[in-house]
Amino acid sequence: MRLPRENIDLPEDRGCLQWVLGIPLVLLYAPAALSCWAAVVTQPDSPYDRLREDARFLGNFSVVLCLMGLLITITPVFRRTMGRWWFAVPFLIATVAYFRALTV
Repeated sequence: MRLPRENIDLPEDRGCLQWVLGIPLVLLYAPAALSCWAAVVTQPDSPYDRLREDARFLGNFSVVLCLMGLLITITPVFRRTMGRWWFAVPFLIATVAYFRALTV
């Protein structure tokens, strides 16, 4: 008779662990989403307007924050515990911010 092995990743502990691991990601993705929104809302008047450079900076800043969050997310602890949708949010934000920075 074989006894079941105890697993380190207990399902009842997963909810609390997801909250603990999700906090740094939210702290990265919230400013990324805010700067992406600010880059999209910014409408420069002319090609020489200073707002054009500000919108490019905000878009690039958002992309950098999303890439930092993605680097944290691909670590084994996060991949095992967090769901796959944590990859979708920064990818969407970074895509919008990147294309906004290009098209300003």
